Amino acid sequence: MVFKRFKSSIPIAVAAALVAGLAWTWPAFSQASAAESQKALFAQADAILEQMSRLTGLKILAPVKKEIVDRAQVRQYLIQNFHHDFTPRELQDQEDELQAFGLISQDFHLESFLIKFYTEQAAGFYDPRSKTMFIANWVGPDIQKMVLAHELTHALQDQHFDLEKYLHAVRDNDDAMAARDAVVEGEATATMVQQDLGPVDLASLPSLVPLMEPLLKQQVGQFPVFSSSPYFFRFEAMFPYIQGLGFIQANLAGGGWPHLNALFTNPPAETREIFDPEVYLKARPLPNVSLPRPRALKHARGLRWIVSGTLGELGYDAMVGQLLSPAKAKTIAPAWRADRYLLYQNTRTRNFTLIGRTLWASPESALAFFRDYHAILAHKYPALAPSPRSATDLFIGSAPNGRIVLLRAGSECRWAEGVPAGKMKKMIKWLRSLGGETSAGVASQASSAGSRAARGH
Repeated sequence: MVFKRFKSSIPIAVAAALVAGLAWTWPAFSQASAAESQKALFAQADAILEQMSRLTGLKILAPVKKEIVDRAQVRQYLIQNFHHDFTPRELQDQEDELQAFGLISQDFHLESFLIKFYTEQAAGFYDPRSKTMFIANWVGPDIQKMVLAHELTHALQDQHFDLEKYLHAVRDNDDAMAARDAVVEGEATATMVQQDLGPVDLASLPSLVPLMEPLLKQQVGQFPVFSSSPYFFRFEAMFPYIQGLGFIQANLAGGGWPHLNALFTNPPAETREIFDPEVYLKARPLPNVSLPRPRALKHARGLRWIVSGTLGELGYDAMVGQLLSPAKAKTIAPAWRADRYLLYQNTRTRNFTLIGRTLWASPESALAFFRDYHAILAHKYPALAPSPRSATDLFIGSAPNGRIVLLRAGSECRWAEGVPAGKMKKMIKWLRSLGGETSAGVASQASSAGSRAARGH
């Protein structure tokens, strides 16, 4: 899926790397202050682990191993973990997906970018594989305290809920994985913020999301790779911290810190639940749509199947935000309800064939997205030429990579890009025939939501 949760795989939480580093000014420290003795750092870590245990109610089940590392060691560790998590084929497929959606150029090298993107922000991290807290030797005491609060919360989460298992249980569903990542990072960010607030109860405050978002944006200048990266990467990197914190705040209000344990045994299934915690808290039905491989392309010569996936509300927010504007994304993404996409590539021309199906909150929001995606198509394909057959709810056109069709059917939008010329009529007919499959998906997912409600959520 295009919107892979790279950070949660590189390892889990390069920690307050993004949150502490962006939300608070990162001061310059002398070599003397950065080189605190190992004994003092380890004692500080042990004390903070005790504090986080008392705050969260998660008992310390075993001592946490600790190791002091420098920047070069952090970089090497991240590279090793990156290659542990992603095969060359997976990385290539992810590059293909990003290119197909128009989010990166053909000369964009994903692996080198991601390594720079995350090593730039590293400020210490907990590694669930080795059960070790890696403490950066260049971080000053105030920032170190926040980093340790964040990362040692991960250590407690791992001891009780096995973070590797928790996140990778849904590795084939990137939107669900992002939702779980928001639980993991959101709670760790919440403990870090609560530590900074002192006696003020985080649960008693209004949502901090509207305050944190602009604050983070003000600070990105100190991270050149981050601040110059495509909007998609920046938005998705901040999501588990900002929206995750909001989700945790909403759940804290329903029962305090011990109540958060249920988020690991009964996790959210979509990023929509993170953006709108009431969907999770009230166990609202989660609709779904199916998208089988089209019969129209069954015998298309030279097409290589790549992948199918789900963008989720997070994916649509990031995509529209980059290709149109963040303001436009905020008006349309909350109306997202379900989606699927399919991706093929022509082995000779290297062009992509992308097929999508989306369900929206109403026919009006589907029409709004229809217009937005029409604008995105014009952005992706400057030579896009409309056909006289286009109408209010139907766009047909041609581009250098093939034919394009975009249609609205009630509360759905469906489209296909890069369709071989001889397959266009069959593709339009097939897209129209998808009506009726949504209701079955809704019933199935609603039943799942009902089971969740029966478990107490």
